[in-house]
Amino acid sequence: MSTEVAHNGCTIKPAITTKQKAVAVNGVVISRAAISRETQNHPAGKPIEAWLAAARALVVRELLLQEARRIGIAAEPLADADGRRETDEEALVRTLIVREVVTPNADEPATRRYYEQNRARFRTPDLHEVRHILLAAPPGDHEARQIARQRADAIIAMLREAPSAFGDMARAESACPSGKVGGVLGQIGPDQTVREFERALTSLPVGEIAPAPVESRYGFHIVIVDRRIAGRELPFEMVQARIAAWLDEQVRRVAIRQYIGILAGRAEITGIALDANTTPLVQ
Repeated sequence: MSTEVAHNGCTIKPAITTKQKAVAVNGVVISRAAISRETQNHPAGKPIEAWLAAARALVVRELLLQEARRIGIAAEPLADADGRRETDEEALVRTLIVREVVTPNADEPATRRYYEQNRARFRTPDLHEVRHILLAAPPGDHEARQIARQRADAIIAMLREAPSAFGDMARAESACPSGKVGGVLGQIGPDQTVREFERALTSLPVGEIAPAPVESRYGFHIVIVDRRIAGRELPFEMVQARIAAWLDEQVRRVAIRQYIGILAGRAEITGIALDANTTPLVQ
């Protein structure tokens, strides 16, 4: 039967509407409500990206649950040290992966090869013994920061003429609590200060006042690096276990991705294109 409608002598065809297929795995529908709840576990720049990531994650979960039930795996939930217990479904997925995704462990030659190719990664960080004077200025206050910068430049000029006055100047000028002890910060390692200050330390001269103030979110710092203690290379024996664990995890992720791909290839999945690379199991 025709759906065309006559109007004022003209024939009008109705707009073509297409309803999006439900997200389903082998006929088992994953509700939009379930996908919406899952989005909280998949932060993204756009809501649709979070929704798609959530849908794919639930599709993979359903694939694995169906396979676990097909081959007769029994759920044996585990509990952690705090008494938190797995759900039956979490236990099914975990047991399935352990049973079906078997990967070799990295041997000594593999871990040593990785160590030799990435020696720069396996060393202790540099340490710095530092004194500073902080002239505080809020990040968004352009005028205050300009004044602080000018004052910092002036103090640097004075201290270059009289370096021994640094401690007294810190006590008189610094907005940091360290000013009370002459600006001494002690020995600084990674992640002990704000990132911009820490980055600057690696390039400052040792044993003299830095020629220009270091800018950070807190204001401007007049800095002396009294000593730089270079990091040392860690021996292979100390990091071998860490390298092996990392290599094992990379192999495991690839194997899980391939396993999910095999299951997806055998299944009928509707409503979404599955990308196993973006699922939580392999992130």
